[in-house]
Amino acid sequence: MQQQNQADRRLKHILIAGGGTAGWMTAAAMSKLLGGHYRVRLVESDEISTVGVGEATIPQIKLFNQALGIAEDDFLRETQGTFKLGIQFVNWGKLGENYIHTFGSIGLDMGLVEFHHYWLKLHQAGLAPDFGAYSLAAVAAPQNKFMRAVEAGNSPVSHIAHAFQFDAGLYAKYLRKFAEARGVVRTEGKVADVILREGDGHVAAIMMENGERIEADLFIDCSGFRGLLIEGALQTGYEDWTHWLPCDRALAVPCESTGPITPYTRATARTAGWQWRIPLQHRIGNGHVYSSKYISDDEATAQLMANLDGQPLAEPKPLRFVTGKRKQFWNKNVVAIGLASGFMEPLESTSIHLIQSSIARLMSFFPDRDFNQDNIDEFNRQAHFEVDKIRDFLVLHYHATERDDTPFWNYCRTMEVPESLKQKMDLFKQHGRFYREKDEMFATVSWLQVMLGQGLRPQSYHPLVDLFPQEQIEAHLRTIKTVVDNCAGKMPNHEDFIAAHCQTVAMNVKRPNYGAR
Repeated sequence: MQQQNQADRRLKHILIAGGGTAGWMTAAAMSKLLGGHYRVRLVESDEISTVGVGEATIPQIKLFNQALGIAEDDFLRETQGTFKLGIQFVNWGKLGENYIHTFGSIGLDMGLVEFHHYWLKLHQAGLAPDFGAYSLAAVAAPQNKFMRAVEAGNSPVSHIAHAFQFDAGLYAKYLRKFAEARGVVRTEGKVADVILREGDGHVAAIMMENGERIEADLFIDCSGFRGLLIEGALQTGYEDWTHWLPCDRALAVPCESTGPITPYTRATARTAGWQWRIPLQHRIGNGHVYSSKYISDDEATAQLMANLDGQPLAEPKPLRFVTGKRKQFWNKNVVAIGLASGFMEPLESTSIHLIQSSIARLMSFFPDRDFNQDNIDEFNRQAHFEVDKIRDFLVLHYHATERDDTPFWNYCRTMEVPESLKQKMDLFKQHGRFYREKDEMFATVSWLQVMLGQGLRPQSYHPLVDLFPQEQIEAHLRTIKTVVDNCAGKMPNHEDFIAAHCQTVAMNVKRPNYGAR
């Protein structure tokens, strides 16, 4: 009898409002992980375009694809994808300077103290090159070298971490095919109204423009910036972060490829924002994220179009946004995923990852029809923690700068930052210490690369470094650099690796030779 009652409380119908990357990632995951025991329906309109700017990722996306059973090479062929070792940041610390924030480890620890402290001692004495010289990814990426990690003991090639750069629109189509083959039903059309249930205010149904009423137990809001359900219907509220992340507009435009396919994304700081460059197999994705307070739309467009590698393939697509987050990501029987949950600009390629982590979190806290509030509260607590820590990491990029050449960068350099970020920066400034808080997404090595890359230097290093003779430290760092350089030299060219493993059939044409390989 008890088992029967539990079965009666089980959800039966799940409705996903909106397609795009967020909607179809959610639908694909549910179709695979729920094993056909729930009815999943996705509603979207071909007349509503998706944002489509999130074409670069971080390594965690491999876990999502693996959970779905998607083969990496097949995924890359279907999405015109390329490999990514990190992000090159140009002109962020000072004009004319650049660094690469890579994935994976850097150097090799000695004793109880992390590698970067030994590097700090030698670098302060003028005896060590930049921090990136001890990262295989940072050395290989500018040479357009790439390979997947292989089992080679303690060699750096055993620890290569990679992500992808791909066409997000093609990824959504790929996942749609995957989800529909496993029972997800797609309904074409626009939502005209949202019907709330009397008594508890949960969403009871959506009304389509054609008059169809679609009921469900659980609603997933993937409707983008509009937040059709989470905000439009439930009035959940929004926390504005514009004072910390001042950019509020973006332009996106693809262009022709005119050079080698680089295994990294590029973020170039401009006068009032920054420009992204994401190389795919068939084109380059470009965009300009900027603050309308400091530059006009026409000026921003001119800057973007003057800094493309090749001929544009479309007109620039304008986007307006407010950086921030919903005050609740899960409210009543509605869970917001993707842009409906909030927006942090794509500076560190976190947009698709946040979709992925939201889906995983929903699976962990998957409800029954009672929608227990303790369950919802813990979901929201974890979601807030995750996005707040990512926010701090993004704010660091703007604030840790020596640029004073424009009003925008003067504001960023002098603005008040979240107290949680200030504490991290203050701790680092003393002895180069950094502590990762719980399971925050970006690890110590990521924070180090951005802080050091943008000119933030500690006053000293960990005192225990001095337990080792300086000659031993010098030999340790010299050995690491030699091994890194040798490994990078033996890695295949990125384009050659793509051609051998995952080139799209349409791309099997002879590309120009851009130099010796």
